[in-house]
Amino acid sequence: MAFKLQSMALARPRRNPNIVSPSTSSTFSNHHLPPLHSFAPSLPPNLCLSASTIHRTRFVIASTTRGQELIETSTEDEGQISEASEEDRDEETVRHGEKKELAKQGIWSQMKEIVMFTGPATGLWICGPLMSLIDTAVIGQGSSIELAALGPATVVCDYMSYVFMFLSVATSNMVATALAKQDREEVQHHISVLLFIGLACGFVMLLFTRLFGAATLTAFTGPKNVHIVSAANIYVQIRGLAWPALLVGWVAQSASLGMKDSWGPLKALAAASVVNGIGDILLCTYLGYGIAGAAWATMASQIVAAYMMIQTLNMNGYNAFAFSIPSGKELVMILGLAAPVFMTMMSKVAFYSLLIYFATSMGTHTVAAHQVMLQTFSMCTVWGEPLSQTAQSFMPELIYGANRSLSKARLLLRSLVIIGATLGFSLGIVGTSVPCLFPYIFTSDQMVIQEMHKVLIPYFVALAVTPPTHSLEGTLLAGRDLRFISLSMSGCFCVGALVLLILSSRYGLQGCWFALAVFQWVRFSMALQRLLSPNGILYSEDIDQHKLQNLRTS
Repeated sequence: MAFKLQSMALARPRRNPNIVSPSTSSTFSNHHLPPLHSFAPSLPPNLCLSASTIHRTRFVIASTTRGQELIETSTEDEGQISEASEEDRDEETVRHGEKKELAKQGIWSQMKEIVMFTGPATGLWICGPLMSLIDTAVIGQGSSIELAALGPATVVCDYMSYVFMFLSVATSNMVATALAKQDREEVQHHISVLLFIGLACGFVMLLFTRLFGAATLTAFTGPKNVHIVSAANIYVQIRGLAWPALLVGWVAQSASLGMKDSWGPLKALAAASVVNGIGDILLCTYLGYGIAGAAWATMASQIVAAYMMIQTLNMNGYNAFAFSIPSGKELVMILGLAAPVFMTMMSKVAFYSLLIYFATSMGTHTVAAHQVMLQTFSMCTVWGEPLSQTAQSFMPELIYGANRSLSKARLLLRSLVIIGATLGFSLGIVGTSVPCLFPYIFTSDQMVIQEMHKVLIPYFVALAVTPPTHSLEGTLLAGRDLRFISLSMSGCFCVGALVLLILSSRYGLQGCWFALAVFQWVRFSMALQRLLSPNGILYSEDIDQHKLQNLRTS
């Protein structure tokens, strides 16, 4: 009886005169036939990846009472198969690119690559807090009341914008997924839909600021600080004009990051920071517009940044001025991905808002000191955000990809945590030293400086753990463990709010910052425990447990 064994070859179909027909095949006895594994090297392991370019060459094995008959292919065809397979492997390596290379490296090489990868992305996260820090430094030189007013004003302007961080996450994810399919039309469609959503949310926030800005600030500051509401409202109303541009710019920036382009957005935000700095100095210091001048400078810088990010998308071959209204199905898909991220960001925003709320009730000098410390804290913590971005970029290939390797994913996480811990300790030292040794950069009021110095210890404790926390939470996002992220952050908020209520009533501003330290360490502990769990995404072999969502529109 005869058995036919078929293999797939990469050479172009052709008639081979050297192939012997089954009827005239030469017969080998069993003891002359090499073991089966000796033929394995001639069968390229990745032939199944190139089905569109193959033809079939038959190996016929005839079983007889004496042994088996082998019909061999010509050596010419074997050479063509080997060469084509080698080219296919090279193309596969190019397609996977940097992610596979990072996964194959040792821990020290990984850390070097991570630092090089996150370099441009760090600038993206620094520019935003840098603008607010410039406002704080310039306004603090003129008026303690206006400096105190920046606290509640930045909550309405900056912290409320974090509510829309889901736009960034959804954009990066959907664009990266479509690019992996090499579907430019789908990429353009996703960009157009998300730009429309960003623009719509921007106009909603503009309207909200106009109608409820003053009322929100009044409720936030409390009866003891009514005198700072007027200055804060001026800042909020001017900054509110940039809401549409701000959110559209976020979508454009995230689309560029999804295309692995971090230099374009970095140039845009660098230019925006320069505009903000020059505007602050000119309008506040020389023209004496105070907090209003700072607001105009920041608003102008955000519009400039949005325009430059849109131009970056256009240069990459996409129409960033095209807006598409999402269908109901598309909206559900976006919300399904964005809802857990939205809950996570809401919990963070709510806790920091409570932190400012409790500090605001402690008097003008305390509020001014808290504003300085919180702005420097925000400036330092953004240095850890690129570690989260790195985890979200490289982890999915190792957790869900064709070259799935949980051991390599754990090694990558170890590299990220080591870098995060080192960075956190360094930032803690630098961040604490600035308000401790150089407080006059922000204010010359001695009472404000004394309040600042009271919180240096909890400031350091909270700041040191933040970068490694970003590494852990970025890995959870990459593994799409979204339900745990949203529930754990909600739990952290509840615990942190309770601790904040108790400590702030007994220890004032110092108690507020110790509550922040507790909040950060609880986040770190819960994320670490989840990732080290045998049922976690880095140990569980059940790939359906945290299955990726299908984001393709139809």
